[in-house]
Amino acid sequence: MSNDKQTPLGALVTAGDQQTAAERITDTIFMVKDISNAYLVTTADGDLLVNTGFLGNGRRNKALFAPHRTGPLRRIIVTQAHPDHYGALPEQIEDGTQIIAGAGFTATCDYFEELGPFLNRRSGKLWASLTRRDGPPPKPPKVVPDIAVSDRLAFEQGERRFEVMKTPGGETLCSVFVWLPDDRTAFTGNLFGPVWRAMPNLVTVRGDKPRLVRAYLRSVEQVRALEPELLITGHGEPVRGAARIRADLDTMHAAVSWIERQTIAGMNAGKDVHTLMREIVLPAELKIGEFHGKTPWVVRAIWEENAGWFHYDSTTALYGVPRSSIDADLAGMAGGASALAARAATKVAQGKPLEAIHLLDIALGAEPGNRDALAAKKQALQSLLAASGGSNLSETMWLKTEIAAADAALLEA
Repeated sequence: MSNDKQTPLGALVTAGDQQTAAERITDTIFMVKDISNAYLVTTADGDLLVNTGFLGNGRRNKALFAPHRTGPLRRIIVTQAHPDHYGALPEQIEDGTQIIAGAGFTATCDYFEELGPFLNRRSGKLWASLTRRDGPPPKPPKVVPDIAVSDRLAFEQGERRFEVMKTPGGETLCSVFVWLPDDRTAFTGNLFGPVWRAMPNLVTVRGDKPRLVRAYLRSVEQVRALEPELLITGHGEPVRGAARIRADLDTMHAAVSWIERQTIAGMNAGKDVHTLMREIVLPAELKIGEFHGKTPWVVRAIWEENAGWFHYDSTTALYGVPRSSIDADLAGMAGGASALAARAATKVAQGKPLEAIHLLDIALGAEPGNRDALAAKKQALQSLLAASGGSNLSETMWLKTEIAAADAALLEA
């Protein structure tokens, strides 16, 4: 767990563990840190929440906000249909509280429920140590918005103006952000990902509806045009200062635009997706964090957004017979799983752990309990983890769980 906290995203996810009081952002805006943060906005006519925090944390979050409450909770605005943003809503809603979300919120929740067993297995492998520290979380609550915003909703509360704006390319297809024009303040949720000034995850490792690259870029343009002076995200500390916010948004837009241009150019030149994932590297002046998304993942997302799932590299992709169906044949021709493991160990020593894993996938497909192959796989994974620097949480968690699985298999072998 301590190593996970060293990643920027892991640190944000666990930042609220020791929080004993809500943090004051301005005289009227307060933050409770959670797996995804919750925000209280006070007005002369009661209060408003932007997101509520994660499942099981409702009472805790409500208690942290309590000293700053000024009146009835008039509204709760949910920026997206991920449970870490709305899971604590039932414990905080009051009689008369209006729930506002983006158009498609209910459909997105239904999607996650329908695919729950599949997505929960995948999420559990990546995130269990951070989000399931007290066992599996409860089932997300059923939340039905009173208002579903399809474009823009403007209202006043306590002489403060609010606007809820639908985004073309948020983390979910129902995403919105909240704009306080008189305060020049934007609550963006995870519109730009969980870490500010970082590469978006257009298609997440765990699985989700894909976000199109142009929709993401239009979202950056939408917020940038407002010229906010205070930007409050779904995780971490607020971003202050119009000049800094503009510069960061400019860099994020330029970086992703550059990747899109290079990917399209490479596709037109006849290069395959794996070549482009290796070759496309951001120029130094466009470098942004890669804590959730990564440049090669964005390349692949753009390639497949435009080309689809068939890569024109093998006829077998058109049919339901995977390469693993001939693992035993390949292992036999190579002299057995242990012979492949020895070749893989040489690849690791040569600084080629990914080539090693290709060999070991075949070896373990033929003999799942082969100790030589399991040991070589652990070595290759450890090499990848060391090379990664532990900055990207999905990559880090995947590699750590794979190492743990190799350890467990070695104990059983």
